[in-house]
Amino acid sequence: GLDNPDLLENASDIQTETPFGPPSSPLKVGTIAGKEVAIIARHGREHTIPPHAVNHRANILALKDWGADMILATTACGSLREEIDRGHLVILDQFIDFTRRPGNTFHHRFEPHSAVHTGMADPFDETLRAKLIQSCKDAGVEHHPKGTVITIEGARFSTRAESNMFRIWGADVINMSVAPECALANEAAVPYAAVAMSTDYDCWKTDEEPVSWDDILEVFKSNVEKVTTVLTRTIGGFDD
Repeated sequence: GLDNPDLLENASDIQTETPFGPPSSPLKVGTIAGKEVAIIARHGREHTIPPHAVNHRANILALKDWGADMILATTACGSLREEIDRGHLVILDQFIDFTRRPGNTFHHRFEPHSAVHTGMADPFDETLRAKLIQSCKDAGVEHHPKGTVITIEGARFSTRAESNMFRIWGADVINMSVAPECALANEAAVPYAAVAMSTDYDCWKTDEEPVSWDDILEVFKSNVEKVTTVLTRTIGGFDD
């Protein structure tokens, strides 16, 4: 729903390039509630980029180079907990990175005697999280004020054994994008927070049919207004 032409005022596209290649889409720049905003479609505007091929480094760097003070991300996710129902929002506070892809750091080489190891104990910015939680409350949106996301490689879904293992590990929701994206934002020193929308129960829940992509789209499309409402309220709540 973030490609809704009515969401941004005075919208225009900016083509960008980074040392890691182009981002997933041109930056769509405009204003929301009087604040200047740039939007990148993580999977491309026509959703042609599979999860393992998303150029997270280029996306984060493009936003940083544009001048982003903060990043608010959205993601569909599978629920690993009974209480996180379809359509519920989760304001993430921790991640587990189960991806194996290259390109999950900006630091593939250290300068002599200049090692860089970024702290990641609390990877999601607490100030942004608090504002998102307040926006959920103000809008009356069913939400969970914290949750651990496990990010898998994709593009396949989990096996039932994996899904149950992730529950034992303490993960609350599962997706294919947030962990490397959040880690890179921390490396780039850009505050980052994410709103996850539960669209399904993954495959651990054996009293339901395993998730399908069509099921995810149906739930997401019927609930996308919740996400855009929370984002616009949050953006509008920042001082100039």
